[in-house]
Amino acid sequence: MPISPTRLAAVAILPLLLPLAACADTRGDAARAAADDLVAALQDRSLEGVADAAAAEAFAAQAEPLAAYDVSVTAGEVEREEAEATVPLSWSWDVEGHAWEYETVATLVEEDGAWTADWSSETFVPGLAADEQLSVTRSFGPRADIVDASGEPIVTERAVGRYGLDKANVDPTAVGESAERIAAAVGIDAAAYRAAAEGAGPQAFVEAIVVREGEEDRYVSDDFSSIPGALVVADEIPLAPTRTFARELLGIVGQATAEAVEASDGAVRAGDEVGLSGLQLTYDAALRGTPDVVVEAVAGEDRRELAAWDGEDGTPLALTLDQDMQIGAEEILAGLGDDAPASAMVAIRPSTGEVLAAANGQGAEGMNVATTGAYAPGSTFKLVTSLALLRAGVGLDDVLSCPESLTVDGYTFSNYDDYPASALGDVTFRTAIAHSCNTALIGARDRVDEGALESAAAALGVGGEIDLGYPASLGQVPAPEGETEKAADLIGQGRVLATPLAMAAVAASVQAGETVVPHLLVEEAGTADADVPLTSDEASSLQQLMRAVVTEGSATFLAGIAGEPVGAKTGTAEYGEPDADGAYATHSWMVGTHGDLAVAVFVEDGVSGAETAGPLLQAFFERW
Repeated sequence: MPISPTRLAAVAILPLLLPLAACADTRGDAARAAADDLVAALQDRSLEGVADAAAAEAFAAQAEPLAAYDVSVTAGEVEREEAEATVPLSWSWDVEGHAWEYETVATLVEEDGAWTADWSSETFVPGLAADEQLSVTRSFGPRADIVDASGEPIVTERAVGRYGLDKANVDPTAVGESAERIAAAVGIDAAAYRAAAEGAGPQAFVEAIVVREGEEDRYVSDDFSSIPGALVVADEIPLAPTRTFARELLGIVGQATAEAVEASDGAVRAGDEVGLSGLQLTYDAALRGTPDVVVEAVAGEDRRELAAWDGEDGTPLALTLDQDMQIGAEEILAGLGDDAPASAMVAIRPSTGEVLAAANGQGAEGMNVATTGAYAPGSTFKLVTSLALLRAGVGLDDVLSCPESLTVDGYTFSNYDDYPASALGDVTFRTAIAHSCNTALIGARDRVDEGALESAAAALGVGGEIDLGYPASLGQVPAPEGETEKAADLIGQGRVLATPLAMAAVAASVQAGETVVPHLLVEEAGTADADVPLTSDEASSLQQLMRAVVTEGSATFLAGIAGEPVGAKTGTAEYGEPDADGAYATHSWMVGTHGDLAVAVFVEDGVSGAETAGPLLQAFFERW
């Protein structure tokens, strides 16, 4: 069909318009791409490659205080006019869990075919001047207390003195000498303290030691105050009622380590006071709370608030510990002397499972022996073996054979050195436990089926994987590897391990008539998970066995304890390698019940349960 002149003109013009439209689209796409590049750079807190070097350097300096916080930046629609474009930016910072959100506008300019940001400080933060820097201030309220079940503080802010050297008040030439004298006055390493003092700034206070109020005479010599530059700074820090009070269990508070900062996923910063061990570490986030946070623009002495959020106070942690009982248990263990081996005492209330005391002796050297120290429990474990035998049909008056020794697969087991001759031979089950006959129980091993010992242990609170919410272990009762190990397990040797906490749980379960799971946190009572729960009849038989230990057996020294009848079980466990004479070192154990109290005592190296651990249990029951 012929083309009209009008249509011919339109067709001729069309090729001229197409390049112009393509040029316009390309230019708009380039501005959009520049905006996207800017956003990508800002997400990395950088202007490298999207603005000139001076702008990039200025932005890096202003953004540095926010380096620890995540940011999301999004760009709106680009509006272009010739060689200039603007794009709205939406900023959202995550500052200590708070959203700091605001809008700015970025300007883009085209030069020599390339688009870059014409950056200013106001593009970063609304109203931010070029000479202003950002500042983020975090301030925590007082750390929450650790309290007892009645709400009375255990760990709370208590007065201390920070002893050290104030370099601003001593002649620079005398810093080293003063530092050494201060070190001698407070009993720390003189060379190390001198090096720290000489390396500190000219106005620094160089701390040497922190001493709780009232204990100055113990740690600081009288001549401290006469030393040039010596200074005591009054302060308050979270402390328990005494220096030793449940120290290994509670843990300590101090300045965050590099490891603590890294592990916190941004919640902890350098300089924060945090829990460093024990319960203070486990429940640090709750006890610490969250900080008040202020973001400011700072120029010299002038400060402008840009954003602020209130923090939350820490939440107190309530424990079941009886403060008097804990202090008393520690005093009893201290009676072993300064050079005593590791020792521990755990007291549980059978009716509730509450841990009333979890004390470590001085020989523990920082180890939490009371709730995490796993050792061979020796004859205290015969309560578990007794339950297994009861379940196998052995009655308290059934007769067992108690020879002086018994050989199993070539290994000879004997009774302890002072085992009474009158309790050898054919004796009742009750008598065998009362006097702690090893050979009687080993001789009855064929009555203990596979898995029966582990099941009995679980019913009395020993072994198994369980999260108690605090640093704790309930020991282990692994399946024996061979007949000799099975025999050793029955008398608390072999690979059987228990903590003082676990053995206190055994005594508590016997007294309560049901499996007791020891709980230390008021709000977190444990749940028993025994495949065959302890019955009241079984518990009654075990109570009779523990009472027989006191009335006729190896713990008659407890018979005079006033009040409700005392039940007990002694224990001595060999460990390590024999000496030249073939003798082994021995752990000393004692467990006992007295009314609504169940207690386990452990001494790492002792003569026997009755001789070493027994007097400690006696002293405890005489108080409570």
